[in-house]
Amino acid sequence: MQDTTALVPLPAQDYVPADNPRFVNLHRRFPTVLYLRRHARRHVPRFAFEYMDGGAGADGGIARNWCAFDAVELVPRYGVTTALPPVGVELFGRRYSAPIGVAPMGGPSIVWPGADRHLAAAAQRARVPYVLGLVGGMTLERAAEIAPDVLWFQLYRCSRNEHAIGFDLVRRAEAARVHVLVLTADVPVRTTRPREVAAGITSPFRPDLRMFAGILTSPGYLRSLWKHGQPRFGNLKPYTADTANVDDVAAFVRREMGGAFTWDEVARYRERWKRPLVIKGILHPADAERCVSLGVDGIVVSNHGGRQVEALPAPIDVLPAITRAVGGRATVMLDSGVRSGLDVVRALALGAEAAFAGKAFLWGLGALGAEGPLHVIDLMIEEIKSSLGQIGALRPAQAPAVTVRHPGALHF
Repeated sequence: MQDTTALVPLPAQDYVPADNPRFVNLHRRFPTVLYLRRHARRHVPRFAFEYMDGGAGADGGIARNWCAFDAVELVPRYGVTTALPPVGVELFGRRYSAPIGVAPMGGPSIVWPGADRHLAAAAQRARVPYVLGLVGGMTLERAAEIAPDVLWFQLYRCSRNEHAIGFDLVRRAEAARVHVLVLTADVPVRTTRPREVAAGITSPFRPDLRMFAGILTSPGYLRSLWKHGQPRFGNLKPYTADTANVDDVAAFVRREMGGAFTWDEVARYRERWKRPLVIKGILHPADAERCVSLGVDGIVVSNHGGRQVEALPAPIDVLPAITRAVGGRATVMLDSGVRSGLDVVRALALGAEAAFAGKAFLWGLGALGAEGPLHVIDLMIEEIKSSLGQIGALRPAQAPAVTVRHPGALHF
């Protein structure tokens, strides 16, 4: 199903974090993304931190994702390699510097004004996949200018008027030469994230004095807000009235978007989109098999980062069953709960070809602003290298040969 005209030759050399002159200094202050999280809590207004850090219910899904990763043990074999291995990978015919990417996120500019362009620029510089969220603050045309080599685009279901808006977004994505279209299946209904509501993030948005005080006492956030302005849903603005404000567009989102893609609808998008097509949010092997039967090129095993329903299984625990069901007929990837390069290697060892992080990049933005996303990528790449080297894998493709103890694996 892939359009081979979109494929590109492999570059001679992959991105190396050490080439970033600020990496060493930043690494001393923030040696893991959890250090970034700690600093972000103090660096941005409370509502911004609650938005980036919270999940559904009492955050049980987020905790389950993390615990499930931590339970996966890798048994090393020695006498194989004495150097850090290369970590470049090929996904859908394009070469990327590492099997880590930026997951699609809604409203990252709430966390840090101008976030979308910072994420895109970092991914382009490091040459890792960047998935622009439909409800982000930047248009896909602008994203294509900033990140032409690594841009993927996430699409929610917009079914009114026979998918007129959804199909027009597909047309725009094709014109912008987006490399991969990602249909999101894991938001069949809208849910509430209590930490956001308690911090004042509601729809329609009504800022209060507490929120204004938080902005005024966060000078870096205030400067970025002054420079980039209030967050907006750039991709959807063309489908609203010329006079529509942010609240009007938010109401439009609530009205026009909703529900999970049906299998018939997936087939219709497959017919229209000739480049690689990915379905995000699969947690059952039978659904993975159905994706393959419809000609889908890739699957992202995901529970939406624990931000929809607490009771969903951790994607890392269903990953082996899905890779067995797919049997190499589609590219299997994973997101939800990825906090480190070691988590990426755990996913590789269990059959994924790449993993995507969301919160880690938001923590980076909250702690370091524009510099945060690239520092997160640098950390991830260095951790992937050291983790692969430690278990005796010469490259990412060798990770599945490592012996794994996975007590939480779900069997269907």
